Amino acid sequence: MTHLPRLLLLLALGLATAAIATPVSAQPATTTEAPDPFAGLASDSFDDVIAALGALAVSGNPQAGPTIAALQADSLYYGPDQALYIKTDSGYIDARTGKPATEMVEDDLSPVRVNNAVRRAMDAAKGGLDLSSPDPAIRQKAAEEVFKSRNPETISLLDRVIAQESLPGPKAVMQQARAAAQLTEGSGSDPARLADIAILRARGDMEAKSLLGSLHDKSPVVAAATAAAIASLERLEQIWSLAQGVFYGMSLGAVLLLAAAGLAITFGVMGVINMAHGEMVMIGAYTTFAVQEAIRSYDPTLFGASLFIAIPLAFLVSGGLGVVIERCLIRFLYGRPLETLLATWGLSLVLQQAIRSMFGPSNREVGTPQWMSGATQWGGLTITFNRLYIIIFAVVVIAALMMVLRYTALGLRMRAVTQNRRMAAAMGIRTPWIDAMTFGLGSGVAGMAGVALSQIDNVSPNLGQSYIIDSFMVVVFGGVGNLWGTVVSALTLGIVNKFLEPVAGAVLGKIVVLVALILFIQRKPRGMFPLKGRAVEP
Repeated sequence: MTHLPRLLLLLALGLATAAIATPVSAQPATTTEAPDPFAGLASDSFDDVIAALGALAVSGNPQAGPTIAALQADSLYYGPDQALYIKTDSGYIDARTGKPATEMVEDDLSPVRVNNAVRRAMDAAKGGLDLSSPDPAIRQKAAEEVFKSRNPETISLLDRVIAQESLPGPKAVMQQARAAAQLTEGSGSDPARLADIAILRARGDMEAKSLLGSLHDKSPVVAAATAAAIASLERLEQIWSLAQGVFYGMSLGAVLLLAAAGLAITFGVMGVINMAHGEMVMIGAYTTFAVQEAIRSYDPTLFGASLFIAIPLAFLVSGGLGVVIERCLIRFLYGRPLETLLATWGLSLVLQQAIRSMFGPSNREVGTPQWMSGATQWGGLTITFNRLYIIIFAVVVIAALMMVLRYTALGLRMRAVTQNRRMAAAMGIRTPWIDAMTFGLGSGVAGMAGVALSQIDNVSPNLGQSYIIDSFMVVVFGGVGNLWGTVVSALTLGIVNKFLEPVAGAVLGKIVVLVALILFIQRKPRGMFPLKGRAVEP
């Protein structure tokens, strides 16, 4: 009994020593492995594929980009045990490692399943990867894609790239993308959500309005701010719609101006009602078609410059034909307006039939050069390049005409004949030569108008008939022979037409404009800007 405490003490020391001597590796431990971001791509569930794409976008894995690109190109396959392979021209590579895959059986592979939701997720994932691109344009475009996806999983990535971004343009879009993701997630305090709503309100487009309209917040403060932001965006949308209508009206006005500019010269100087003026426009359009056909046959690399070649050729062809018409027909009918009208109307039918015999009765295709194709977005305004260039072209043509009339000897003589033909003849001006040059100049301008119209209208033998009545309306409304009046009247009629069409329709809108023009002419028979001269005013 006396040895029992000693034995217990020795036993306790032995157990303690054994516990101390037990290696650490023998003790149980728990480890947590990071989830595989590629695993969901091999699933039959679209939701799993979408989730995997979101995880890849923020994983930082160097193979994320090639894998997403392969999925976009329909070149991503999966095999047994969730193995992923990218199909290339030289064979298959392992999507996880990027190394060639040699131990796989092609018959066991299946393409990763894709639908519209997966495609949107692909765009968002690609955008998430491009957020760190060294190119600011790519970063901004990527931020736009992330904004459209509204994926809450990108918030942490956006926080990181926003802190690194130094340029205001890409940074603003990244902040908008973060606000969209944060509002979609539905978390955050009221002040944070109000700040996100303010960011989307400042963005001011349909995407922001759609996102705000999908929010259903229970907080009265946030709900009120959302409603106010939507109302503000709707007002802004109306302003942009008005601006869009003005742009379309200006483009239509530029078309009318080009078609009427030559008529304003011939009608103003010569007093000739030329019903064949529309056919000069048509000949300019067919000259463009002939130039493009020649370029396609001999040197397609020049197609981008086809319009620059067609413009002077159309001027020469239509202008030369105008001089021939004046010398062979019009000069015998001066002073007889009814006979001139009937003769030029008959001439228009002859020219139309000649074009049908040469090119056929069907529409001809005139191509649009690459630099004139497409559109750009400026706020809520969509600006199509072909319409924009036609407006610029009309401005250049009118400026050149005004310089010719103001600063050249021909222009001085033309103005003299316009104001007082008899006095000009008494001063030694050869009025028949001025008539021929004036008619040729007006016809040449009409030919250049045909080059522009070939880019926005069908090129057919009836092309000129669509614009002859409108051209006369523009000339009479603006003031016969006054180019400034022609500019103002063309833009006015173009904008009024574009705003009336959605309300009254194209045909009824044109009738309303015609009736209003008739009433205006009853009050001011010589138009808005009548010419002044001794021959027309006492």
